[in-house]
Amino acid sequence: GGTLALVKNGDEITIDALKREITLKVSGKELRERKKLWKKPAEKEKTGVLAKYSRLVSSASQGAVTDRVPG
Repeated sequence: GGTLALVKNGDEITIDALKREITLKVSGKELRERKKLWKKPAEKEKTGVLAKYSRLVSSASQGAVTDRVPG
């Protein structure tokens, strides 16, 4: 549900490896409109290892580890 979920085909994205930045060149107004319309996708896996992983894993920015307490 973050900004990445709001990216659409054709959006301009700038990657600056030196600054370690990725910039989505879409106005704040457009992103707010997209967020209003966004719906969380249904879980693809309901049981098994992949379902457990998706419930327990942390975000990629925090290492995508599974040793956090679910909540």
